[in-house]
Amino acid sequence: MAGRRYTPRTQTPPTRTTAHGAEPRVPRPTATPTQPPTPLAAATRTYTPTTPLHLGLTLGPLRRGPADPTFRATPDGALWRTSRTPEGPGTLRVTERAGVVQARAWGPGADWFLSQLPDLLGELDDPTAFAPRHRLVAETARRRAGLRLSRTGLVLESLIPSILEQKITTDEAYRAWRLLLHKYGEPAPGPAGQDLRMRIPPDPYTWTRIPSWEWHKAGVDNKRASTIIRAARVARRLEEAAHMEPPQARARLELVTGIGPWTSAETVQRTNGAPDEVTTGDLHLPRTVGYALAGNRDATDEDMLELLAPYAGQRHRAARLILLSGVAPPRRQPKMRRVDIAEW
Repeated sequence: MAGRRYTPRTQTPPTRTTAHGAEPRVPRPTATPTQPPTPLAAATRTYTPTTPLHLGLTLGPLRRGPADPTFRATPDGALWRTSRTPEGPGTLRVTERAGVVQARAWGPGADWFLSQLPDLLGELDDPTAFAPRHRLVAETARRRAGLRLSRTGLVLESLIPSILEQKITTDEAYRAWRLLLHKYGEPAPGPAGQDLRMRIPPDPYTWTRIPSWEWHKAGVDNKRASTIIRAARVARRLEEAAHMEPPQARARLELVTGIGPWTSAETVQRTNGAPDEVTTGDLHLPRTVGYALAGNRDATDEDMLELLAPYAGQRHRAARLILLSGVAPPRRQPKMRRVDIAEW
């Protein structure tokens, strides 16, 4: 056109990575052979207990069933445990030989695990404060001299399985814990994740995001699922209970709707190493204590507390020893019927 300077339009030659009317497509990088993950280095610690220690008796209450994904006992005598520590996921392996504990830990939570090792193995517990008042209890205490009360310092990991155990059989609760961890947990750091298929419990946010149908498939009714979700939403405040005196810790937990005396006692016994927090509201414990100490197979909570009164300050330890004695009332009725809500 006259009076205007013509500037030819620059055109981009077509390529394989461009398409008319679309943004350029970035070619996929050339695949490279996958390399096996580099094994995590283990942190180590040696610990010598000041009183006799039996690892199985001390850490046994932390195990939720024979197939608990967070706890393993291996043929070499080692006990493995996983946790979501304040510093991140961690795996702990402990062995005991000639009164000396060897510990190895993996993952972001390894240093925390090793720093808390004495507490976990009952260093803050004082078995010498216990004075047996019954022959059965005295004999069991002599045979179980390595029993110490563990203090995990982690609330949610003990609280949630205790909620799952409310008013159902232990087998049903163990199954629910196992299914939920395999689906929503994560592989444990170190060899436990690959060789032992151990898992780290979900973080609080993940617990709150589990769909209702997944709770149902795991056999967890709406009441227990709702209680777990409420607890997970205030997990930070509940974790503070691990540093309180046991009565105050239980009061903090029971502020959450759905958590009562049975659940708070079962939790604080593990998180705080509480020697006097005896469990009430249990189906079997009052009858076992009543039968072992007084031949009363129909004992109530009130009867049990009266029998344990001479052990004030150490009632939980006394109850543990009675359970370890193996003395229990003969069964005269069928086991509690299992009800699988996933089949409804």
